[in-house]
Amino acid sequence: MSDVYVDTQGQDEQSSAPIPFAPPKRRRRWRRDRHDRPPKPRLRKLRLLLILSGLGALAFISTVFGMMMAVASDLPEIENVTQFSKAENSYLYDDAGRPIGVFASPDHAVIDSWSQISQSTVHAVVALEDKRFWTEPGVDIRGIARAFISDIAGGPREGASTIAEQFVKNVLGQENNRTIFEKLREAALAYQLTRRWKRMKILTQYLNTIYFGNGAYGIESAARVYFGKAHSYDAAAGPNQPLGACGDPTPQDPHRPTCASQLQPWESALLAAMIANPTEFDPFLHPQAAETRRNLVLSLMYQQHYITHALYEKGIKEPLPTSADLQQPAEPPAAPYFTSWLRPQIIRAIEHQDHVPASVAEYRAFYGGLKIKTTIDLPLQQAAQQAIDAEFPPGSDGPTASLVAIDNKTGEVRAMVSGDGDWNQSQFNLPADGYRQPGSSFKVFTLAEALRTGEYGPDSIIDSAPQDIPFRVPGIRSVQHFTVRNFGNTYSGPITLQEATDISDNTVFAQVGVHVGTKKIKKIAQQMGIRSPISTNPSMILGGLHTGVSALDMAHAYETLAMGGVKVYNPILGDVHQGPTGIQSITCSSRRCGGSATSVTDHPTFKRVLPAWVATTERTMLEGVVSPGGTAPLAAIPGVVVAGKTGTTTNYADAWFVGWTPQMTTAVWVGYPNSDVPMLTNYNGAPVEGGTFPAIIWNDFMTQALQIIANEQAAAHHGQTSTTTTEESSTGSSDTGTPTDATAAPTTPTTQTTPGNTGNGNGTGTANNGANGTGNGQNTPNGTPQNTTPPGNAGTGGNPGTGSGGNTGGGTPSPGGSGGAGIGGG
Repeated sequence: MSDVYVDTQGQDEQSSAPIPFAPPKRRRRWRRDRHDRPPKPRLRKLRLLLILSGLGALAFISTVFGMMMAVASDLPEIENVTQFSKAENSYLYDDAGRPIGVFASPDHAVIDSWSQISQSTVHAVVALEDKRFWTEPGVDIRGIARAFISDIAGGPREGASTIAEQFVKNVLGQENNRTIFEKLREAALAYQLTRRWKRMKILTQYLNTIYFGNGAYGIESAARVYFGKAHSYDAAAGPNQPLGACGDPTPQDPHRPTCASQLQPWESALLAAMIANPTEFDPFLHPQAAETRRNLVLSLMYQQHYITHALYEKGIKEPLPTSADLQQPAEPPAAPYFTSWLRPQIIRAIEHQDHVPASVAEYRAFYGGLKIKTTIDLPLQQAAQQAIDAEFPPGSDGPTASLVAIDNKTGEVRAMVSGDGDWNQSQFNLPADGYRQPGSSFKVFTLAEALRTGEYGPDSIIDSAPQDIPFRVPGIRSVQHFTVRNFGNTYSGPITLQEATDISDNTVFAQVGVHVGTKKIKKIAQQMGIRSPISTNPSMILGGLHTGVSALDMAHAYETLAMGGVKVYNPILGDVHQGPTGIQSITCSSRRCGGSATSVTDHPTFKRVLPAWVATTERTMLEGVVSPGGTAPLAAIPGVVVAGKTGTTTNYADAWFVGWTPQMTTAVWVGYPNSDVPMLTNYNGAPVEGGTFPAIIWNDFMTQALQIIANEQAAAHHGQTSTTTTEESSTGSSDTGTPTDATAAPTTPTTQTTPGNTGNGNGTGTANNGANGTGNGQNTPNGTPQNTTPPGNAGTGGNPGTGSGGNTGGGTPSPGGSGGAGIGGG
């Protein structure tokens, strides 16, 4: 039966007439026709989209092909000679613009022959960097796609992928421009390169353009820097290498092999591991990370059948090179230890300023033609070396000394001396890297915390007597005992904290330190400038630390006291973790920097870490150390305000004097650099203590230094000094604004200061359980006025005590500050 449409609407329910066939209504037919008819407009759109897509793909391919053809003319510029012809040495200058020398790295020797590179190096680099190097067209399509997506999404910029692309990137210097367009240009050049150059030439040239860290530019330089000693190479010998050593051929030894040709698989694996990030995988700075990545490279070499399993097992057991194996670059003889300490600061500053990775910053630092004005003062550096040599002549077998001098107002290092200054004999930087026990010189931090609490003052009475102080160690159930004795087993009975400071009484400071807490002492020492780890065991109160301190940090921390409790540093141009500063400015000439000279200049950051009145009180107390009754009268300079502290370890292996004048803070350490040898008879048959050689060296240097500073200031006043840079930009900030100095301004040894005007502070203070005391604000000359208001010390009742709030003023005397709280009698 055929399908029909029946219309029953309107039919009379009572009718019995037959139902007629009705024709389909127009509406229903329209629906059926629409459903059956094919969607022609949609088909047309799809066809149009396919056509446009094909044309777009063709246009893209044509564009890429055209780009590849267009950049082919750039290939001659990729030769290594182009890269090195652009290099220009950077130079170091002192703070007055006097030349120090070239900012040098180890030699950047370039090798031109494939045969001069060990096959193990080739295998290691290919295994890690580009395992399809021998067969690929030089282009990583997936890498370009990643760069495109990352560029569109605003994500991190992608690096080069294949060895050919990495080589092009290195030569063109496009580390900062990692957009999709630059990736396409690199890919085009890499594609052309693989068709015009043999793969061996590409890889040879690539290995010549890699920076491996520690000044090693190129594979031959890296082999000498990291593994030269293992192959008998001696950087100091120059062309006169020992028989059998690697290095440069000479007329006497024309067949001498290159060091790169002598590399063993595990050595090659380490160098290949460092390509991606020479700093992160530096075997000296990060040995664990370097070893892990080296072993990864060895594993890849084994998996790709470059080495046997036995060689892999041998390689992962080989030790990494140590700092003793490093072939150090030659340092300028004027201040070799200072410039070696300065190197990472310069690289970090460029890395921050130019927003480039460390490897690029290192290359620019060495070969960017920079003028680097340092903070060292060459006359002061010479005076410091003379002061040490006068007591410990070069070549002597006895102890030696290290010295660091820092300008109070800027935090800039003015002198840094390590032993006799012979860099060729020892590259160990005693003042910066020699962590020694500080002895009683660490007591300044206990004293600072004690004063800060307000529970102690110069006149506080503490019993000088043998101590047996119980304490607990976490994890140990039994009670421990901190037993303290004085040097010579001599005790004074009840004495003031001032007297205990003058004579460095251990038993008094032990009681004070335990009372205020070792964790608080640790915190205040770190805030003032100590960056090495500080233990919190009770012996730290007297300078007994698990890890010692450096002369550099001690000078910096004492400088904070000299500046009235204000820490001075530069987060960009200074040492890490708010350390001292060694750079005044870095200038790039207009020719090197795109037509405009640029310079970054030191503008210090000032951060208050101690109340001014605490620093002022402690300065006054530490002046007693150099008085006739103190432990360091030999450090006193007539007519000059000197404050400082001695330090001597129990076994007489370390002796210190750290002190300051209004202009400069200087730390001096004396001892044997390689071991803890007791100096029991080295001072005229007597033990070496902080008040002997360290105080004498400090006095000798500072006496000369103050005169040098006065002469330089006089010359500057008459316009006789010049600088080497033009300041266009600066770096640095202030946490607290311009600080007010709590010290006097420059004073020469021959100038006697004139008392300042007495202010009318007439402040009052209340001692605990005691009567009110009174104090006068006092101005002292030649400084910036600053009020100081210490709280009262605990008293026991009785007669009124007195206190004084001192101002340090300069120029026009200002009104005195509030008087300090009185010390209760009793």
